[in-house]
Amino acid sequence: MQPATDEFYRIRKLPPYVFAVINEMKAKARAEGLDVVDMGMGNPDGATPRPIINKLVEAARNPRNHRYSMSKGIPNLREQIVQRYQRNYGVTLDAEKEAIVTIGAKDALAHLLFAVIGPGDTVVSPNPCYPIHQYGVIMAEGNACTLPMPDPASFLQSLEDVYRSAAKPPRMILISFPHNPTTQCVDLDFMKEIVRLARHHGTMVVHDFAYADIAFDGYRPPSILEVEGAKEVAVEIFSMSKSYNMAGWRIGFCLGNPKMIAALARIKSYLDYGVFQPLQIAAIIALRECEEETRKICEVYRKRRDVLVQGLNRAGWPVEAPKGSMFLWAPIPEPYRAAGSLEFSKTLIEKALVAVSPGIGFGPMGEGFVRFSFIENPQRIRQATAAIKKMFKG
Repeated sequence: MQPATDEFYRIRKLPPYVFAVINEMKAKARAEGLDVVDMGMGNPDGATPRPIINKLVEAARNPRNHRYSMSKGIPNLREQIVQRYQRNYGVTLDAEKEAIVTIGAKDALAHLLFAVIGPGDTVVSPNPCYPIHQYGVIMAEGNACTLPMPDPASFLQSLEDVYRSAAKPPRMILISFPHNPTTQCVDLDFMKEIVRLARHHGTMVVHDFAYADIAFDGYRPPSILEVEGAKEVAVEIFSMSKSYNMAGWRIGFCLGNPKMIAALARIKSYLDYGVFQPLQIAAIIALRECEEETRKICEVYRKRRDVLVQGLNRAGWPVEAPKGSMFLWAPIPEPYRAAGSLEFSKTLIEKALVAVSPGIGFGPMGEGFVRFSFIENPQRIRQATAAIKKMFKG
């Protein structure tokens, strides 16, 4: 008889985490005393702004905040995110019915998929993509339909082809711009077309807006909720992680279509008691008082982007500067391309002591690329590009 623990139904559906190979190599090199410049993980290295920390400390000292909180988030925090959307995007939202606090963006996405996707429902998203965008669908029993995205216009064309050819229209379109990992950016017209298609075919839309405030050279990422009629079909997920250097705090939001928000609230009422209340109170201060900090954080990433792009080009690795996100999506140089992105990433650690993310970890269409994160300071980035240049020269 087969032991009960031999096979777990959902775990069988998840492939080994490709990034774990690089993480193990990085840990081994550091254990040997080697100085690895880590530009693999998208983990902000900057400090959370001081007013937010001060409020957290104050709130944590109050015993009234040591209890379970509200699963959907405390009212004042939901009111603050609604006010931010009004200020920044001219979008009017109902804090009670069209906004919910989540334990980060991953919680919002994974639990929303459990709430609204059923067996066999098709969810369309770009390929390559952030892994949870594909595997969250699979864990929710949906059919993950990933379409190539060499550029946003091509993705739209492929999406229209799916609508024309599929016997049953997709249940959901799942997108994220500025895009991780490819860094591609879109304008409001792109969002209008997504909403038009979704409304016409009765499809839900989820826009993961993790990099809403990380954009450069005058580019302003649009919120899908700016589109007229978007709330009829769409929700947007916003995270405090990148905008406010609050990655470990796990504060996110899902905003928009009230029916989808209600479904997420229902699921979460069974699964959690919400975020620790002092964290929510501190997040109120972030949204209310720290908007200037988001611009400073963005400027830090811009400087790092410029140093990395200049350094790689000088090393003989032609790359273009992204307009948004905290990443650089770099095509593998020709001499190393045949070996693939995982082997090239291993080579970068072994010969240059630089850690990056292999493109294959983001889906089949990610092959041929690696992703750099802007999580090291300019001096360390220069150290990395100098080592890469030396590696290229042999």
